[in-house]
Formats: sequence, structure tokens, C-alpha cells
Amino acid sequence: MIPMPVLTGLDIVAKKPPKCLKGADIGLLIHPASVNRRLEHAVDILFRTGSFCIKALFGPQHGIRGETQDNMIEWRGFRDRKTGLPVYSLYSKTRKPTPDMLKEIDVMVIDMQDVGARYYTFIWTMELCMQACLELGKPVVVLDRPNPIGGVITEGPVLNMDYASFVGQRPLPVRHGMTVGEIALYLKNAFYPDLDLQIIRMKGWKRKMLFADTVLPWVMPSPNMPSPDTALVYPGMCLLEGTILSEGRGTTRPFEIFGAPFIGPDALVKRLKEFRLPGVVFRPMHFQPTFQKHAGRLCGGAQIHVLEKEKFRPIKTGVAILKAIYELYPAYPLWNLPPYEYETEKMPIDILSGSDFLREGLENGADLDKMETVWKGQCERFNRTVRKKYMLYE
Repeated sequence: MIPMPVLTGLDIVAKKPPKCLKGADIGLLIHPASVNRRLEHAVDILFRTGSFCIKALFGPQHGIRGETQDNMIEWRGFRDRKTGLPVYSLYSKTRKPTPDMLKEIDVMVIDMQDVGARYYTFIWTMELCMQACLELGKPVVVLDRPNPIGGVITEGPVLNMDYASFVGQRPLPVRHGMTVGEIALYLKNAFYPDLDLQIIRMKGWKRKMLFADTVLPWVMPSPNMPSPDTALVYPGMCLLEGTILSEGRGTTRPFEIFGAPFIGPDALVKRLKEFRLPGVVFRPMHFQPTFQKHAGRLCGGAQIHVLEKEKFRPIKTGVAILKAIYELYPAYPLWNLPPYEYETEKMPIDILSGSDFLREGLENGADLDKMETVWKGQCERFNRTVRKKYMLYE
């Protein structure tokens, strides 16, 4: 029996727009993965409904069609050739819509595929849109989509607000186990109670599902997120952005391949085996990134191979990699210095992990399992006191 595909919020609205959108002038926050199962883009689909008028398009980091390949590259707004609509960049001089950008719209509609990690900036662009719309008394409608790495497991440190940044504006675990709609509901109730927010729920999605279970096509939500396998390792491997290590940008397997010119692959993999990490093995390898860190240089490192997705713990794996390299190669300063994602003072690794706990633990030789115990406690408290209030699905 062929499983039925999950219906996303976009599918639901295309069939039956909610009352708040009928006759409205809308703004649409989208990116390349804002598609249905036939790979039709949200702009085309919503134009066809005839129930409302799209007045403007808004794009997050990497643009509405993935215009910027590399990380932290700003892009300018433009006029869309296909529709004639203004396209406003929310990853440029401003990350929050200005009143001038919103003056022609009645409702902001948000349709973006997240990848399940706190650092992925699309959820924070959504929050800034929520802020701007609240200030101007405009409703927000979020078209929900699956969490591609499932909605059951949470993992990693919960953000300390002293380390809030554009890679984490509010308390969430690194692997948050929530959908975009659930996060929007959390943000509204915890921080913007007067916002007029409506979540268009999916049909058929269950929390235990990984992306392959949804029978939906994968479209890269950002240029270095080529597959659901990338999304699965990303919560741990994005930590490498705060270091001198290549996280595999400029290769065909970003976030699965990692290393640096000074690393001996066999010695690294031997050390990583000693951690007995669940669900994963490492293959020693050499690679040469075509862009970003160590571009054009031969790097030693490894590739992550996830064998058991249910057992695999990406954050513990990412921290183990940092610990192994920190201990094996003490002559090489591991941490990058600011600026990073608009933060000019705090260490990039600290704003990624959500505090200085992880960095100081690694510097002081802390036991990996004991570090994991600390963030497990943080996740359990977050799940019990916050997350369970906003879960919209089984």
C-alpha cells in the first residue's frame, strides 16, 4: 500500500483559503522550498486561488530562490520579473520588515521549510515578521510544514538569553523537535500575546515521521542543505561554523564531510570511535573545498555515515568531533573570532551553542557524557514547561 503524502499548510490553503485571507492584500514570506508535492511554488499556487491579492514577496537568508550560495551573504531586494511584484530582502540592511515594506498589505503569510535546528535563521526571520506585524496591527498566517528530522527528539543546550543572536533569538534546544507553526505559536504566546496569528495545520503528519515518511519531495531550503540526510546531521555539524574547521561547504556533502589541512584522518577516526557514539560511523578521507573555509586546499577529515537514524544524536556527535580535534591538535586555535551572524562581540561557538558552557567545557577537558547530561536536563525542563503546550500533532 502506497502511503498518502502529508498535506502541508500550503496544500490546505490552496484548497480552502481561511476567512482572514479572502479579499485581502497579502505579503508572502517564502524561499526555494515553498512548494507543493508537484513542485509548484507557493507564489504560483496562491496566485491561482483568486481569493486574495499578493502585493509583495519577502525573502530570508539566501533569498526567495536561493540567490546567495554562501553563508552570511546579504542580498538586495528587486522586482520579480515573473510576477512584477516587489521582492523585499530580510537579510540585508534590515532583517525585520519596515513599515514601508508592509504598507500595501493586510496580512503576512509565511511558508518556509525549516530543518529542525535552532541555528537555522528562517524561524527568526519569521519572529521578526511577527514583531513588525504586531506593531502595525496586521495578522500573520503561518502555513505549517514538517520538521524533517522528526518531532519527537529534542537535544542540545537550551539558549541562554544572554547569548541571543540571529542564530537563536529565544530559548529553544538546538534540536527543538517542533514545526514552524508550533514555534510560531510558542513565540506568540510567550512574547507576542496580542498578535493576531493563525496556524494552517498539516494533515497526515505525525511527530515520529522523518522527511522520507511524508512522501513529499525535498527541495533545498538553502543552497547547502541538499538532502534530508544533511538536515539530520546539521544540528551538530553547524557548530563547526564557529571554528576554523571546514564543515564541508564547497563539497558535494556539506555538513557530512568535515576537516582541515592539519588533520590526520586515521588518527581522528580512531579517536572518534572511542566515544562509542550511537547510530553513526566515520570514514577517514581527504577533500578539497571549492569555496569557503580552506578553499582549494587539501583537507584531512572524515565523512559521517548515519546508520541508525533513530539512535543517532547529532549534537553529541558534533561535540565529540570538536572534543577530539581540540585534544588531538592543541597547537591549532580551534575557535573562530567574531563577527558572526551580526554578532560582533561574543564568540561564534558561544552564540551557536547558546552559552559559553560548551566551549569552556571543551577547553577544560570535560567528560562528553557529563556535558550531555547537563543539556538533557535543560531539554527535559523545556519540554515539560514550554514545548508540550504548543504541540499541534500526535
